[in-house]
Amino acid sequence: MRHLKSALLAAAMAAMVLSAQAARAAELTMLAAASLTESLQDIAPLYQKASGNVVKFSFAASSTLARQLEQGSPANLFASADEQWMDWAAQRNLIAEATRSDLLGNTLVLVMPKDTARHVTIDRGMNLAPLLGADGRIATGDPSNVPAGIYAKEALTRLGLWTYAAPRMAAAENVRAALLLVERHEAPLGIVYATDAAVAPNVAVVGTFPESSHAPIVYPFATTRTGDTAEARGFLAFLRGPEARAVFARRGFQVLGAP
Repeated sequence: MRHLKSALLAAAMAAMVLSAQAARAAELTMLAAASLTESLQDIAPLYQKASGNVVKFSFAASSTLARQLEQGSPANLFASADEQWMDWAAQRNLIAEATRSDLLGNTLVLVMPKDTARHVTIDRGMNLAPLLGADGRIATGDPSNVPAGIYAKEALTRLGLWTYAAPRMAAAENVRAALLLVERHEAPLGIVYATDAAVAPNVAVVGTFPESSHAPIVYPFATTRTGDTAEARGFLAFLRGPEARAVFARRGFQVLGAP
């Protein structure tokens, strides 16, 4: 009987400890650019192990997420694939401005289906016609609002290619949707980030856009104004730390700033 009481007491104490840990654990929500999908999914378990807190993600185009935030979507953090949409959110008092920081950089690349890939030298006045054929299109994010498409339009414009390319664009809702069009051979060309191309086994990078052809691709992160908790700031700090930086680097991002 004494052993039974001891066992019951131990079980009760363990339950109390687990209950206390659960009570302390927080569940965070992050709105993040689609191109961050694999990296953040890799990082979340590392953060949970370190803190006990859980992070759930909503991945989409930065423009879509910023508008969701404006419409009251509950979130603790926002990560954009460009400065423009973070600026847009800041102007509407949707983020905690003091927490904003530029964490990552990326590269803009031209992709083709792997089985039709051939090297392309991207320079001013290059001839896109042989690559597109009679009715082929260039898949990228919607140039009117999706960061990947905005960068693509800027690059094509600076290279003197936009006039020809504009009517041949396949504007997708986000960069991953554009990548899928190329994977499915629905578009012979795509303009995406290097990190996106790296996770698509049936797509090949055939050229890299010169850095001078577009503004730097920068990913700003911030907590939201309504979700700016100690736990949210803790996750933001974790994203700047060595474990997260190693994941981002492994996934092909340029990790900005000091660790």
